[in-house]
Amino acid sequence: MTRSSAVDVEMNKPAISPEHNRRIEWLGNTPFVAVHLACFCVLWTGVSYWAIVIGVVTLFARMFGLTAGYHRYFCHRSFKTTRTFQFILGLLGASAAQMGPLWWAGHHRCHHRHSDTDSDVHSPSAQGFFRAHMGWIMRRENQRTKMDWVRDFEQFPELCWLDRNHYIAPIALGVGLFFVGEWLRSVHPELGVTGGQLVTIALFWSTTILYHVTFSVNSVGHRFGRRRYDTNDESRNLWWLALITAGEGWHNNHHRYPASERQGFYWWEFDLTHCGVVLLSWLGVVWDVRGPAVGVLEEGLQ
Repeated sequence: MTRSSAVDVEMNKPAISPEHNRRIEWLGNTPFVAVHLACFCVLWTGVSYWAIVIGVVTLFARMFGLTAGYHRYFCHRSFKTTRTFQFILGLLGASAAQMGPLWWAGHHRCHHRHSDTDSDVHSPSAQGFFRAHMGWIMRRENQRTKMDWVRDFEQFPELCWLDRNHYIAPIALGVGLFFVGEWLRSVHPELGVTGGQLVTIALFWSTTILYHVTFSVNSVGHRFGRRRYDTNDESRNLWWLALITAGEGWHNNHHRYPASERQGFYWWEFDLTHCGVVLLSWLGVVWDVRGPAVGVLEEGLQ
């Protein structure tokens, strides 16, 4: 085919309408749907005490990768760390099967710029509860990484590679869990753990819980709870959401001062992620951990 004929073919391709891009693609989201359906494998694998323990460990480790890594570090640069630990945070977050760190950060930074307007892809007031909760990630237009929003990380080739190949982390986790489960089955059969059981509980169950816990900050956190600060959006503080999201439920606090790593601004607002970051700072792994401005704290007490 000549260059001119190739151009003609390209020009004659039917244009993809904005409506098509905004449509939820169920077939294109087969892996996402399959993770939910795979939870029913427990009917065949069964459940054991140690499978649940390992599942809880993977749940909280990957939640920290999302809350401390994807959100507070990659989105808001609320603390500093080494290039090596930066990649570890990205890898830990990617293992939660919520795309790559640059994809996550780009969409979240865009959310803060346009929060609860028609340009916000996951606003319950603008898009409806279902689209705010999970429908937005199933739309064609939201599949690409918003590189224009994350130019500060574009200089790191390892992060760009991880963002393009984000699926490797959850697959590697699943393979590792399977072999650990089979090893436990052969060495400690009295525990009742198998490879299939660990994959079901510690990967599929854990991932599905993480999906909806994370998504709830976008949907529930912009509809229910208390508004301490009069921000230009519908963000709210909700104590029980903060408990299940390791501190992310102090969402009105966060929208008032997103540069703060600590989202539970006061001593009575428990923020588990902040506890983890403080521990890492004591170990010298992270530093320059930013908190809320004094004026913001005083404003919240008025």
